[in-house]
Amino acid sequence: MPDSKSVKKVVLAYSGGLDTSIILKWLQTTYGCEVVTFTADLGQGDELEPARKKAELLGVKPEHIFIEDVREEFVRDYVFPMFRANALYEGQYLLGTSIARPLIAKKQIEIAEKVGADAVAHGATGKGNDQVRFELTYYALKPDVTVIAPWREWNLTSRTKLIEFAENHQIPIAKDKRGDAPFSVDANLLHASSEGKVLEDPAQDVPDYVFSRTDDPLKAPDKPTVITVDFEKGDAVAIEGKNMSPATVLAELNKLGKTNGVGRLDLVENRFVGMKSRGMYETPGGTILLAAHRGIESITLDRGAAHLKDELMPKYAELIYNGFWFTPEREMLQAAIDRSQEFVTGRVTVKLYRGSVAVIGRESKYSLYDQDLVTFEEGAVAYDHRDAEGFIKLNALRLRTLGQRKKKLKL
Repeated sequence: MPDSKSVKKVVLAYSGGLDTSIILKWLQTTYGCEVVTFTADLGQGDELEPARKKAELLGVKPEHIFIEDVREEFVRDYVFPMFRANALYEGQYLLGTSIARPLIAKKQIEIAEKVGADAVAHGATGKGNDQVRFELTYYALKPDVTVIAPWREWNLTSRTKLIEFAENHQIPIAKDKRGDAPFSVDANLLHASSEGKVLEDPAQDVPDYVFSRTDDPLKAPDKPTVITVDFEKGDAVAIEGKNMSPATVLAELNKLGKTNGVGRLDLVENRFVGMKSRGMYETPGGTILLAAHRGIESITLDRGAAHLKDELMPKYAELIYNGFWFTPEREMLQAAIDRSQEFVTGRVTVKLYRGSVAVIGRESKYSLYDQDLVTFEEGAVAYDHRDAEGFIKLNALRLRTLGQRKKKLKL
């Protein structure tokens, strides 16, 4: 725990909800410091002005309340670079929560520099990954910063104690916040994740009321939705031929995915801190984007580049999951990935139907697909079938040598 006398001003990642409001007041009472709040609009869908009013109610000066719409920056500088890599943690998770934390933490550090704060604080628990993601970013961008993590310091270890603290300090409590929440939710423009309580038993199915970003696939329209997605250098730039900004592209794909029940993932994952965790992730637009991006890569990427990318991807995804966005190794991988996207430009046609995403068409002026080469029909092609014999024999040489040894030793 930092020395309370050394902390004069702290920048808090503030949602305006009950937990971060309790943290705000706890910082004021425990450290006797001035609190600056930062609330990011990441496309979570919440009205953010109430956060401003609540911060003012809790004694934060108006000039120390920062609310910023970072949706375009989030998608352009974080989500899209990640999708160029086709990043999936443990082969499934599209990293919706993981990729948002570096941006929030970066903004906190920028504000800390602006207002002369000597500390930053977050509301992540001591059991989760987010504490690592926030703090690794803090230290990478401001090595001498003081970090306050209330969940690792205070004795408010139960819902009863939290509510009691709120009541004692006149913090408004909504009626639905007095009991234990049935599960916790984190949301942004890329996804919504639900964890805890009713979801903790991995043997039990996810209740219907948990889902917020996707319609039930069984109740989705019994008619496919067919769309086109245009790419330029690996980034989606248009849907149905209509050019859109990065955030608008993702928002539109979210709508299409929601209606068609696309993007649900029930996952048991390995947290960085060492335990397993079960969560329900809803990533409708991201699921479509991943399929479409792989579709355009399939005709524009050389085999060697494509296979190398797939080898690098698990390491890249793990770095993001574990919070190492602002590191030399992630930036090195990003440079290689971005170089691979130079000719990943063209149009992909995608069919959405009751939870599924299927690429049904791909076209690009940079396509490496040569119909003359792959056709079974005879014609003037740059391929001699007889060349395959030598190719096969050369590749079989070591196998034949091994076979001869086995035969000689009668193995």
